[in-house]
Amino acid sequence: MKLEQQNQHLGKWLKSQELAEEMQPMIGKIYRNYGVILRMYNRPLINISTIQLLKDHRYVRQFEGTELPVEDSFEVLKAMSQMELGPARVDLGKLTMQWIKSGKNVSAADFVREKLADIIDDKGGLLQEPQDIVLYGFGRIGRILARLLIEKTGPGNKLRLRAIVVRKGQDGDLQKRASLLRRDSVHGPFNGTITVDEENCGLIANGCFIKVIYADSPDKIDYTDYDIDNAIVIDNTGKWRDEDGLGLHLKANGASKALLTAPGKGDIKNIVYGVNDKAISDNDTILSAASCTTNAITPVLKALNDKYGIKNGHVETVHSYTNDQNLIDNFHKGERRGRSAPLNMVLTETGAAKAVAKALPELEGKLTGNAIRVPTPNVSMAVLNVNLDTAVDTDTLNDYLRDVSLNSSLQDQIDFTASTEVVSTDLVGSRHAGIIDSKATITSGNSCVLYVWYDNEFGYSCQVVRTAQKMAGLSYKHLP
Repeated sequence: MKLEQQNQHLGKWLKSQELAEEMQPMIGKIYRNYGVILRMYNRPLINISTIQLLKDHRYVRQFEGTELPVEDSFEVLKAMSQMELGPARVDLGKLTMQWIKSGKNVSAADFVREKLADIIDDKGGLLQEPQDIVLYGFGRIGRILARLLIEKTGPGNKLRLRAIVVRKGQDGDLQKRASLLRRDSVHGPFNGTITVDEENCGLIANGCFIKVIYADSPDKIDYTDYDIDNAIVIDNTGKWRDEDGLGLHLKANGASKALLTAPGKGDIKNIVYGVNDKAISDNDTILSAASCTTNAITPVLKALNDKYGIKNGHVETVHSYTNDQNLIDNFHKGERRGRSAPLNMVLTETGAAKAVAKALPELEGKLTGNAIRVPTPNVSMAVLNVNLDTAVDTDTLNDYLRDVSLNSSLQDQIDFTASTEVVSTDLVGSRHAGIIDSKATITSGNSCVLYVWYDNEFGYSCQVVRTAQKMAGLSYKHLP
């Protein structure tokens, strides 16, 4: 390649980088001032780097066959930044691509004004005051939820993390809690600053004061002592999974609702956001966010059942090891789980296949399931072997699932990749409940096999936050 051509490539890159750098403060301003959360083909744009923003423009190729020109998205974003907007989820990528496909016959400002008419000068959809959130337990899921709640603090969210509840530790407990939140071996460093406030027994994360409450039982806490009221308590311990146990949270003064981050027992509603969240009513005080695997597979199964009908199927989960297993061989009440997790693939049971029916009753009795725990710390896979009511071919099925991931009510739950090289570590931090690996899809007549990746920590935690938002009465318009 001649030097002149090399310089052209470099010049184009530098121009795109300059525009992306100018876009970042606009993205932040639109979020802080108006509560508008911007996305790029369902990928969030808040608090991302310049390089990631450019990569997201390139990601559009998976759906449109060409990457999104930065100069066009810049013009659309600039127009948005000059308008008074109401809170919403706006996909900047889709909006820009619509403008390009229209032939750009009108200015970016006029196009945006037409497409976002529903939220211009609209201040509805949000709570007047932030909803207090308490995390009961501060393990893997608890700390990821804390990260998500802290990063979202602002006018566009209205969920405010007020406290975490843990058992009393030894000297230096606060420092240890802060360190575990600050550094994560899987998800990397916390995006911001964390300060320990020993005097007030709390943590200050990105300006948010989080009270650390020490307690051995939920009903022994008076949250109003800490100016916390009407709180949604998210129970991450898994210790209580029925109404009697979780009901202890509601006996605490200042707590109004409880959300379990594990499958609930008895008559507790198991919510897979995007599938059956409409079942949440104002009168519900105890809910379950089901399991990470149930959240990963249920949206995909719903999409399949809606289009093709499901006769029956088997779900095999290849799941990263969890804290429930032993590091080295030792006694464990569960079968096989006593063997060393980092050294073995461990065959075990999963209730996820049966649990699907709690969110999707039409699949009652149609699914079986097993699980294999493998020596990786995060990101799992579900293999769905399904018999359908109608025949389907691979290309048609993948095209349908790609469209579902982009243009349906399940777009927050189902992601889609066409990469031939993707592996589990590439999907750490995915905010979707599951990701279709389209290159692995197999079809034969009425049968299909789908491979669904899922970040069993981060993706699941995003589903929990979505459920908490619904419990709080938060609703957002999705545009365009």
